[in-house]
Amino acid sequence: MKTWKLALAGLLASAAPGLAEELIMSSWLPPKHPIVVNAFEPWAEEVEKVTEGRVTVRIMGKPLGSPPAHFDMARDGIADITYGLHSFTEDDRFARARLGQFSFLGDDAIANSKAYWNVYGGDLDAASEHEGTHLLGLFMHGPGLLHNNVRKIESTADMQGLKVRVPGGYVADLVSSLGATPLFMSSPEVYEKLSRGVIDGVAFTYEAVTAFNLTDYVKYSMTVPGGIYNTTWFFVINEDRWESLSEEDRAAIDAISGEAFAERVGKAWNDADVAAKEEIGDAIDFYAAPDEVVAALGESASKLEGAWSESLGEGFDGAAALAAFRQATGVEIAGSAGDGAE
Repeated sequence: MKTWKLALAGLLASAAPGLAEELIMSSWLPPKHPIVVNAFEPWAEEVEKVTEGRVTVRIMGKPLGSPPAHFDMARDGIADITYGLHSFTEDDRFARARLGQFSFLGDDAIANSKAYWNVYGGDLDAASEHEGTHLLGLFMHGPGLLHNNVRKIESTADMQGLKVRVPGGYVADLVSSLGATPLFMSSPEVYEKLSRGVIDGVAFTYEAVTAFNLTDYVKYSMTVPGGIYNTTWFFVINEDRWESLSEEDRAAIDAISGEAFAERVGKAWNDADVAAKEEIGDAIDFYAAPDEVVAALGESASKLEGAWSESLGEGFDGAAALAAFRQATGVEIAGSAGDGAE
């Protein structure tokens, strides 16, 4: 079926040389989400510009599938282009992608995203974990926080019994290790679950609190230098569809993708976090995690990092990749993750 579609596309192109190749992009974030407006839409517009109109990107107003399905949708050709969180895919295909999900990685989404593209995309061979697609981008958001509407987390005992939404991946293991109950759900589901009391809190960024209208349902938000956690994102195009484009157009699109897109989307995340803080004001109590909690986070983080590094198998050095990542983002950890971040 894929071959037939590509042959038909080629036949149409040869019959009508002036007809642009339209790439269909499925998008599951709200259409006015700052990452859609300030990263994906400008990138799509630039694709048309750098290919001199030969390639266009149409971002769908509604997603063609659920958020967790988006990688498979691109791989299988249901959509040409998709994006999503690695941790939404509940299997181990993105094991090395977890590099960017740990604690104490950095507070700047530009630095985080560029480091992620270069380290995961380099020594950890991200391309092989995204087989069936071509990587257009790999990125992260700003520092992840822990929000809840029950109490301040002033000791690890305060974590006990809290039901916390997590995006899967590392933060699910972290929250569990500290005594809370992690519940996986995609971002658009959080408002309903939090407003109805199904969950007590959520692992989210500053920006997500306003993007998903949670301000009235969050009382306390705990911060940690370098982030309590992060999420890692893919931005991909179906491999066959990519190969159907001319070499000239592929080169032009690659030039505005990859590290360039990491900078674009990182700035969008940073700006969105700043705007969210201003909008929230003092409606939520933002507070720095006490030393006892930071130490407990560090102890759990160190164990989880070590287990992840050992799980990667021969040829991949997770510890070295984390060290390279933190060097790129300027985070210093004395001795181990449990000693704190500066």
